[in-house]
Amino acid sequence: MLKPTVIAIPIFALLIGLEAWYSHRRHANAYETRDAWTNIFVGFMSVAFGALFGIFVAVIYNAAYELAPYKFPAEAWWTWAILFFVDDFAYYWFHRISHEMRLFWNFHVVHHSSEHYNLSVAVRQSWFSGILHWVFYAPIMLLGFAPWMFALMHGFNLIYQFWIHTKFIRNLGPLEHVLNTPSHHRVHHGVNNPYLDKNYAGVLIIWDKLFGSFVPETEEPRYGIIKPIKSFNPLWINTHGWAEMWQAMRSQKGVLRKLRCIFGSPNMELNEPRSESRAAA
Repeated sequence: MLKPTVIAIPIFALLIGLEAWYSHRRHANAYETRDAWTNIFVGFMSVAFGALFGIFVAVIYNAAYELAPYKFPAEAWWTWAILFFVDDFAYYWFHRISHEMRLFWNFHVVHHSSEHYNLSVAVRQSWFSGILHWVFYAPIMLLGFAPWMFALMHGFNLIYQFWIHTKFIRNLGPLEHVLNTPSHHRVHHGVNNPYLDKNYAGVLIIWDKLFGSFVPETEEPRYGIIKPIKSFNPLWINTHGWAEMWQAMRSQKGVLRKLRCIFGSPNMELNEPRSESRAAA
């Protein structure tokens, strides 16, 4: 089964091209050529690596589903309604932990390391996140949702998040109270306070409001990470977080302090280069 996000690639490409053209025509400087092409290449490679890791993840999801004491009927509309909320809730916590724990941040920093904000940034995703992201989603199969149902719903969740990576849609009125919008997600990519580590929503912004991580857009965000990597090398973009974590571990004495470099917050004050390289939330 092809993922919805893979099927949507031609649409993504078209919209990126249209936004780049519009930005150029308006002299908006939303795109930088090298950055945009890097984003696109990183995105294509993330799809390739995702297919590879997908074999491993599918085994885990199917095993979890077999253990479920109850199986939700795919033909019932309410099954899909429940799955929508369950998946979006799981995404919120996956995304939040990806900012609060260094181990997961090393994957997610790829997405945040661009200093620009446009539709091409949406496809700038880690090549290796498939190694661990299943930890947050396998419980959905244990609840009784078939893996193919989850793949479909989660795919549409991610497709929704594509269009919010734009500067050109400012405010959506009443929808801002319920949905994750371009305005809310610009905050999420902002490195300046009070935007750092806020607005983790996938589709529904209600999770951020419920768990205290919501901040409205009040000033122009500064995009990227606190210590820019200043590189368009796709391999370095995907590995620099791991290199910094390794350096941090080497600088620490004692097992517990070394483990904190892995499982602690990326904002920990340690004598390490990483202490400045924490990204924009």
